[in-house]
Amino acid sequence: MRSLQDLKIFVETARRGSLTAAARVMDLSPAATSAAVKRLEAELGTPLFIRSTRSLRLTHPGEVFLEHCEQALQLVGDGFQAVRTGQTVIRDVLQLSMPSDVGRHYLLPWLDDFMERYPKVDVRLQLSDRLVDIYQQPVDIALRYGEPPESSLIALPIVAKNRRVLCASPDYLARYGEPDSPLALSGHNCLCFMLGEDVHARWRFWKDGQELSVKVRGNRTANDGDAVHRWVLAGKGIAYKSLLDVADDLRAGRLVSLCRDWQTEPTPLNLVCADRRQLSPAVQALRHFLVERCEAVFGSSLLG
Repeated sequence: MRSLQDLKIFVETARRGSLTAAARVMDLSPAATSAAVKRLEAELGTPLFIRSTRSLRLTHPGEVFLEHCEQALQLVGDGFQAVRTGQTVIRDVLQLSMPSDVGRHYLLPWLDDFMERYPKVDVRLQLSDRLVDIYQQPVDIALRYGEPPESSLIALPIVAKNRRVLCASPDYLARYGEPDSPLALSGHNCLCFMLGEDVHARWRFWKDGQELSVKVRGNRTANDGDAVHRWVLAGKGIAYKSLLDVADDLRAGRLVSLCRDWQTEPTPLNLVCADRRQLSPAVQALRHFLVERCEAVFGSSLLG
């Protein structure tokens, strides 16, 4: 193969459907474009175009070769830009799963900013609290609360110190009073989250080195964290939410943190994938971006 110029001529010819049109765009003679295509066909040992007196169309090998040529030329172009500007061009398709509540309230607008910073990144998003099987589903990486149950998964911390917070709205507390300890939750309507068939109705707390596990009850249970969030804001009961989900509500006074002298359950937020080879530059950029945003928004005062 003489040069990248032959590839460029081939790609332009395929796009224009004409050797003459490609020659005009590239400021070459028709003979030069024809010679470039013939050189490629000779090296590949197969025709790339089916020619007639009036038309030119790709053969099946030509279609396959075109896709690879376009990718190769794009990578070369990115390399030139990286050297000239000192910045690496990040290009990828991120197939991403994230929890519903923090996803809707924070991560969706953050993704808009991320994609403006990295315009060559495409996102395919699954917004769900269901633990998707990243081995079987079309998902490369997932944002998950808690440590991954599968030891083979790679977990990169986003907010390692995140924890749950017991909270209720001022309206609920005005009507039913504030529990003075987790044991008093038995007298309150507790809003529960359900993952699969398992209801998270046993809430754990620690004080003076002792663990307290409280079985709670309530008239509302959902498999969507955003639904529980909406209920607690509406004064329907007490919730045991991830601090990341309710940080803005606590700051604004829409929710009140309860039993603050008790330590609550840790629930770190991690970026999870199945194989370290999936930690592409785009995934690494997303991780650093999310860590940066979480630190800026929540800070040590909430997560310390």
